[in-house]
Amino acid sequence: MKRVLISGASIAGPALAFWLQRAGFAVTIVEKTPELRVGGYPIDVRGTALDAVERMGILPGLRDLHISTRRLTFLDADGSEIVAVAPDDIIGGVEGEDLEVRRGDLIRTLYDLVRDDAEVRFGDTVETLTDHADGVDVTFRSGHRGTYDLVIGADGLHSRTRELVFGDEAPFHHYLGYCFAGFTMPNDFELFREGLAWSTPGKGAALYAVLDSEELHGFLVSARPEPPLEAFRNPEAQRDLIARTFEGEGWEIPRMVAAMRAADDLFFDVISQIHLPRWSEGRVALVGDAAHAPSFLTGQGTSLALAGAYLLGHALATIPDHTAAFAAYENRLRGFAEANQALVSEGQATLFPTTAEALERRNAALRQLTTAPRRTPRPEHSALTLPDFPVPVR
Repeated sequence: MKRVLISGASIAGPALAFWLQRAGFAVTIVEKTPELRVGGYPIDVRGTALDAVERMGILPGLRDLHISTRRLTFLDADGSEIVAVAPDDIIGGVEGEDLEVRRGDLIRTLYDLVRDDAEVRFGDTVETLTDHADGVDVTFRSGHRGTYDLVIGADGLHSRTRELVFGDEAPFHHYLGYCFAGFTMPNDFELFREGLAWSTPGKGAALYAVLDSEELHGFLVSARPEPPLEAFRNPEAQRDLIARTFEGEGWEIPRMVAAMRAADDLFFDVISQIHLPRWSEGRVALVGDAAHAPSFLTGQGTSLALAGAYLLGHALATIPDHTAAFAAYENRLRGFAEANQALVSEGQATLFPTTAEALERRNAALRQLTTAPRRTPRPEHSALTLPDFPVPVR
């Protein structure tokens, strides 16, 4: 029985573990956080990824967890309403088919599928990898050591696995010109199944209510010509940077900045993508954001992770040679991933324009959504057909 180590227990990791277990592999998952990370903003599952979760048998349960956001209201600099639209009209979703669920609900659902059969180690991470003819020798930060037939990096945008195999992130990190802070704050706005989006050129803010939650997801986004590298490892520097950027702005921005400063769940990062020339080396491969992060602006990160986990699992289940399996996985998925990455480009995030002219064009396009016929789904979401998964063969 082949032993596979998966680094990362978010979405791509447990999804891949499910398919590998079905194919008879022995799976170990290592996750650097001390427990399952179930927070974060809601995520979307659409197109090809719906097929993947249906094949996992979890689609009915996820339908029960569907949030069904009613509307997204766009606001001017002074807080006056520009237009209110259905979220599906913006992202090219399909009402009644696509899923919107709490990120934590999806992670718990995936984890529950594999927890009994996989070895799962929290609070640890891969420190070194030594790839050789008979396997991969792994040293963990805890001091634990192990040898695995294959190692899969499902550890996100800033993947440690990718760094160990391909080197520094910088050559593969495609910065899209924005940084953001995400946090939760009290729902004093009495929002219910809806979101508010405020904009001025180069700056944006959003408040998002999941069902009737007493908390809101808050976001503050700003355009910056260069990524604020000095703030990445310093939470106070992150808070100061965001506060300075939004100083003097109106509407409810001062209240959001105060909530951001007080939040104990602040998440700060840049909006970017990962572009790699290949997704594997030797006995190590990458899946999800570690391989091809599209950025949250595409709304496709989760769907790509689920589709990629399926295809990597399928390739390893049907092709005995790991080199050929990794190549088959990448050949099937790369065009799909790149088409979704192409939905946004540097400095051109549709919802966060950087100039007054672009902001007015965005507003005009949003107003047109309320009168134009409903658009068809984005072809990029469903441009990939999943092959049938084989009967367990290992």
